Amino acid sequence: MQPVLPPTQWNNHCLTWGGRTYVMGIVNITPDSFSDDGLMKNAFTEDELIYHAIEQAQRFVAEGATFIDIGGESTRPHAAPVTAQQELARVIPVIRALRETLPPEALISIDTYKAGVAERALEAGACIVNDISGLRQDPAMAAVAAEHGVPVVLMANMRGQQKREIVSDVLRLLAGSIERALAAGIAWERIIVDPGIGFGLTVEEDLTMQRRLGELRALGRPILLGTSRKSHIGRVLGGLPVSERLEGTAATVALGIAQGVDIVRVHDVRAMMRVVRMSDAIVRGTFEAS
Repeated sequence: MQPVLPPTQWNNHCLTWGGRTYVMGIVNITPDSFSDDGLMKNAFTEDELIYHAIEQAQRFVAEGATFIDIGGESTRPHAAPVTAQQELARVIPVIRALRETLPPEALISIDTYKAGVAERALEAGACIVNDISGLRQDPAMAAVAAEHGVPVVLMANMRGQQKREIVSDVLRLLAGSIERALAAGIAWERIIVDPGIGFGLTVEEDLTMQRRLGELRALGRPILLGTSRKSHIGRVLGGLPVSERLEGTAATVALGIAQGVDIVRVHDVRAMMRVVRMSDAIVRGTFEAS
């Protein structure tokens, strides 16, 4: 039996851990997302982009998502970087519109490693920072999260890192990011960890990390898992394209929950919400007849 972590509370929000798995729906404001779902790929005008982002986010919330994760820069391998100004132009109008249209209990997270983007996003209505660099890319990021008093998702991004034994490497990187967060004044209860599936790992390392996800519990923080549509799923299933990785994603979500994952970050909210509800009924004993 896993120990129950204390709740994460900030502003008017509260996340309780152990009783359910939360779902984070991905809204990519990019033209070049690996998952081919970036809302800019069809060159919408800003008004059209905002309309489609609102439509997608509202659908996700109706399907059961607690979080809406907004990203303005593709993080796929070898993606062209964008400037902070470009990223701001993409995400800020969307975040403002979502905050005005989504219910107050819907939590908007900003997927960025740039402190300036995070700060503006938090001012616009986001309430969580999702940093794929684990506070390592921008020295000011930790201070921004601490000043605003919001939760921060710290990823173990192994790109460019020396690797020896992958689970120990991920634990070491996450422990270092946690220390950075605490040193900057981010509250312990507002730290969430992400093992960084697909970020600098081989297929074999991705599978090993997923097989041993439960070892991340040693860090004493909630775990976010982001496996949705990722390349290792396609490789394992015989080279399936992104559009055919739903069942593989479902397997990673269910097995992640069995090992104590608290949040799953997904593209296909409706289908994965069903996986989550079934998995929670078995693993956590959380069952409500409908």
